[in-house]
Amino acid sequence: MKAISQRGLVIGGVLAAGMIVAATAVAAPMSPPANTPQSSPAMVSQTAASIVAGRPAFLHASADDGFVAHPVISGIGAQFVSYDRTYKGLSVIGGDFVIVTDNAGHMVHNSVAQTQTINLPSTTPKITAAQSLATARTMIDKVDSTATPSLVVFAKGTPRLAWNDRVTGTKAGEPSSLSVYVDALTGQVLGTQEHVLAGTGDAAYNGPNPVHLDTTQVGNSFELKDPTVTNLDCDNLANHQIFTEASNSFGNGDATNEETGCVDALFTAQTEVKMLKQWLGRNGMDGNGGSFPIRIGLNQVNAFYDGTEVQLGHNTAGQWIGSLDVIGHEMGHSVDDHTPGGISGNGTQEFVADTFGADTEWFANEPAPFDTPDFTVGEEVNLNGNGPIRIMFNPSQVGDPNCFSSAVPGMEVHAAAGPGDHWYYLVAEGTNPTNGQPASPTCNNSTVTGIGIMNAAKIMYNAMLMKTSSASYLSYRTGTLAAAKLVFPNDCTEFNTVKAAWDAVSVPAQPGDPTCTVTSGGVTANNPGNQNGTVGTAVSLQLTATGGTAPLRWTATGLPAGLSIATGGLISGTPTTAGTSTVNATVTDSTGASGSTSFTFTVAPSGNGGGGCAGVAAWSASTSYVPNDVVTFNSHKWTSLWFSTGVQPGSPIAWDIWQDDGAC
Repeated sequence: MKAISQRGLVIGGVLAAGMIVAATAVAAPMSPPANTPQSSPAMVSQTAASIVAGRPAFLHASADDGFVAHPVISGIGAQFVSYDRTYKGLSVIGGDFVIVTDNAGHMVHNSVAQTQTINLPSTTPKITAAQSLATARTMIDKVDSTATPSLVVFAKGTPRLAWNDRVTGTKAGEPSSLSVYVDALTGQVLGTQEHVLAGTGDAAYNGPNPVHLDTTQVGNSFELKDPTVTNLDCDNLANHQIFTEASNSFGNGDATNEETGCVDALFTAQTEVKMLKQWLGRNGMDGNGGSFPIRIGLNQVNAFYDGTEVQLGHNTAGQWIGSLDVIGHEMGHSVDDHTPGGISGNGTQEFVADTFGADTEWFANEPAPFDTPDFTVGEEVNLNGNGPIRIMFNPSQVGDPNCFSSAVPGMEVHAAAGPGDHWYYLVAEGTNPTNGQPASPTCNNSTVTGIGIMNAAKIMYNAMLMKTSSASYLSYRTGTLAAAKLVFPNDCTEFNTVKAAWDAVSVPAQPGDPTCTVTSGGVTANNPGNQNGTVGTAVSLQLTATGGTAPLRWTATGLPAGLSIATGGLISGTPTTAGTSTVNATVTDSTGASGSTSFTFTVAPSGNGGGGCAGVAAWSASTSYVPNDVVTFNSHKWTSLWFSTGVQPGSPIAWDIWQDDGAC
């Protein structure tokens, strides 16, 4: 396995070709055991939102309450939507609640922490933040650090305006990280919450320290072994001895210390388990409640998953590299290995694992100066002293391709991750994010609007449940489009984003790509299929609809330059610019009911076509050609200017998009 190359450190791979250890079993996609079909998360969320919007009595809601929903979590025969509460913009401690639905999406239960309606006379404190923090500091024996107090409503019992203080240190000789709620009017301590409930550790990359660890007690000692996730522990590679402490506190914050390296690594793996469950409904890395041991001590500037374990090495400064994105990536390989088809191939395996590293980092949502959410790989561990080894928003910054071509599947696997990493960033964040993340270029100069990383993760994961052993960039395009329709069945927004992002990284449309149509109120916009045209050649395409009350009125966005749509649904004009556009067309009837559909419209350059050569129908029907591919036919070289899949070799459009070498 290559560890360092001229283009930088290679990290995160399975073992080299011929050395991958195959899984002995493939976990089946999770499904509810009950006979009732399970409602989609979107439907359950909508049901819960509708219930909450009605402010039923059991919520004890005031007119000033606001509600923040968390992702739907699937259980056995039921699904759960948890909420946090705000009051006049302040977080409410003890205001959380859960709406429980059956598999058909009907509410069957609710669980509400709050027992009284909030009605505070004022949200202006009389006790200062400094005074409240002074009180909080007296609640533990030794204070190592504090957090800035925040104003909240404490609703465990009679609601009070309060300061939320956090003090970290030791109490009765044990680590403590204590939230202290101080009445903002009287200075009285209303309650506390201890956040150290199991083992803790001083991590090098994660924080704030001490980080929480779920450890296993053996006699009077504690091990760096998860008590509920099978096979998830961290041990020494040399002897496979799990790190053990009598105090249930591990590490010293020094990244060169092996035990500290295991603190970071186990913390990351346990965080990823939570992400898999809460975001994706998956039970552990193997899908059956299990994971794989992490072994520290690899004498390489690298880390890898080999089908049975993760081995963890160091950076060039001798520091162990157990950061969120590195361990998240390696465990992502194990998820890939334990979904249908096994490890993804054809240049996709590293981008697939990179998505799990990013998901874990964003789920953890650590504050600076720790491993804050981003879309770079290896920036915290600084593997070879040159910063991140992969940059998802612009892979070319480290020498990887931004855009797919026929050469990508045969590249070194880490370099081949470039187009997939780029696609994932565009789906999650878009080309011009508004949350502080960097802008991202596209290969077709298009603009993409992101849908958020959690939505991107759900789509990616569901596509992985459809993959086969022949997984490729082309099949992932089709699979993620299908997944977007399954995960978000009532809207084409996410589908259109996934499609636009693949177009933006030059992964071509495939014959099996689905289309997306939304029907509302009995009118359906019929999908005309993906369209092709040529610069300078007039277009006339009539859109049609089914149902609805006349007259029908059409609108469309994303039409190629030079084309427009009439209210009657006729798309006409003469294309002026080559490229691929995603057209979103909507029909509205006289009652206001509407339906939408989307399709691609590929405009080829005018070119000289080479139409004078005989036997064009014998050209390859391969769907993998992209711009600048070259084939030889009838002793002439032909260069692809714009290859649109789905056309028959020998058709006029096929002639138009190939440029010959001038001989015919």
